[in-house]
Amino acid sequence: MTRGTARMAGHQNAPTAQQLNFFLTLTEELHFGRSAQRSYTSQAAFSQQIAALERRLGLRLVDRTTRRVDLTPAGTALIPHAQAVVAAHDSLHDAARRLHAPAGRLTIGSFGAVTTLAPIPAVLEELRRSVPGLDIRVRRHDFAESPRALLDEDVDAAFLFQPVPPDVQTLPLVTGCRCAALASTDPLAERDALTLADLRHRPVIGWSPAIPKNWRDFWAADPRPDGTPVCYTAHEVADYEDALAVIALGEGIQLPPVSAGTLYPRPGITYVDVKDLPPWTAVLAWLPKNRDKPLVSALRSTAGHALENGPLRYGCS
Repeated sequence: MTRGTARMAGHQNAPTAQQLNFFLTLTEELHFGRSAQRSYTSQAAFSQQIAALERRLGLRLVDRTTRRVDLTPAGTALIPHAQAVVAAHDSLHDAARRLHAPAGRLTIGSFGAVTTLAPIPAVLEELRRSVPGLDIRVRRHDFAESPRALLDEDVDAAFLFQPVPPDVQTLPLVTGCRCAALASTDPLAERDALTLADLRHRPVIGWSPAIPKNWRDFWAADPRPDGTPVCYTAHEVADYEDALAVIALGEGIQLPPVSAGTLYPRPGITYVDVKDLPPWTAVLAWLPKNRDKPLVSALRSTAGHALENGPLRYGCS
């Protein structure tokens, strides 16, 4: 066996950067549940990765009881070494991004307040940090303009709500539950939670026909699971801000993400969870032919690195 082959064989059982990150989080929290939450993964998956790390190292790193987690002497001794490996791993990624993505201008399409949703601000901040001199321009559109701006290449990439046009590629960023946006005077606004059946007599504010039909249908929950026809208002809007005045007047409802309650608080409007609505997903989207352009690639890489455990979940109990 050559030296290079031996080195590769030895590294097959080397700990992964994710496992070391999980371990370092556990050393801070000393609690599997909190550590898993911080790592945006399930407790079972988190525990499996810690166990896999112990097997790879041939050491017991933590003592587990039903009430607490304690570091073993070996676990304590390995903390600085794990920190050094994680720091080197992050430095390698930073260097690769800098080499692959020379400074320039990156234009990203967006709508409403979506760029305030975690992890989007952190992704953009990390991209600016890793590509010195990069000029990031976020261009805001309404719901009709957002996908069209991407397809027309007015922007390099875009943050969109699914469903998206079939000829784009995506990376899911955030997913979550949905709610009903109601006038606060509506009797249903006093409920803790609703179902679509509760809303069958409430007209839905329609979206502009300039928006693709599959998108309009998804956000109106049309058709309903039980076949109940959806009643629409005479109003047609292209932006959520336009819908708020109609909702406050009690003339219609909408079925937005639960995050709308935080992003769009308004006097006279109440947001109530709807238990049987399909979840929403916000994505980073780009055209296939542009995926390997240096700055688009840097954005995809940064977002993918931040979400290696999958999209964040927002507002689901």
